[in-house]
Amino acid sequence: MAEQARTAGDAVRTAGERRAILSGSVFEEEIGYARAVVDGDRVHVSGTTGYDYAAMTISDDVVEQAEQCLRNVEAALAEAGCTFADVVRVRYLLPVREDFALCRPVLRQAFGAVRPAATMMVCGLADTRMRIEIEVSARRGPASGAGLRIEPVAGAAMLEQWRHVHNVIVPPAAMTVAQAEDRLGRYRLENAYLGDVLVGCSTVRPPEGDGSAATVIARVLPAFRGRGIGTALYDRGLAHARAQGARAIETCVLAANADGLRFAETRGFTEVERYVLDGGSDAWVDLRLDPAPAAGGA
Repeated sequence: MAEQARTAGDAVRTAGERRAILSGSVFEEEIGYARAVVDGDRVHVSGTTGYDYAAMTISDDVVEQAEQCLRNVEAALAEAGCTFADVVRVRYLLPVREDFALCRPVLRQAFGAVRPAATMMVCGLADTRMRIEIEVSARRGPASGAGLRIEPVAGAAMLEQWRHVHNVIVPPAAMTVAQAEDRLGRYRLENAYLGDVLVGCSTVRPPEGDGSAATVIARVLPAFRGRGIGTALYDRGLAHARAQGARAIETCVLAANADGLRFAETRGFTEVERYVLDGGSDAWVDLRLDPAPAAGGA
């Protein structure tokens, strides 16, 4: 059952968690700051300019700078487990007042549906090439309030996303493209997104055997745990398994994955077996939920 390995959908986060997110910008090292700081459920993204940090280049065009600012901010938010939908405050800093009107369509595309509190300031920036700087604050609340959507895997692009999440979460059971295609032909696969950001995936293996047991699998990328995404994936998978006639639900977790075991145990799973596959070194834990309960909301 290694290919059915299931990792935690919802890791428990410590209220006082604080960590820094670095983008690789030379300015962060020279000045001594982080691109973003996660402080519990709050995420603070530093003033971010239109530099392409990989190449350390910047466009002369203010609109192109604004677009790159937003890409840089979005990358920092994603590493913190957020999207633009989680932003509660944004500040725009520009040396030239008239440039703000040129940037408005780009800014509205990112935040028009979110409506964060906002401030625009006219001020000098650190480098005369910089024409706009954007700073945001976000809050990691329940994902259902931030545009969570779960969709069945369809097509090569979605299958590759599903495979990516699977392999990040359970590298000892990493799948090839051919193996993922085989799963898509036999099981129900779904991907979870916050907006357009991939955050997790799930698998439901249909009932089999005398006990009519189905296997329900939910995986959430580490940065996005603790927001109810795993619960939403699990509830959907459980409902689908029950609709297929499952009388019991099984799952499997890496023994080293304390979060995954805790997630399963809090939902009533009990351990039935621990083992190491032939030729492997990782221990796995099989768990069972018997009988299958009614599906609940996240």
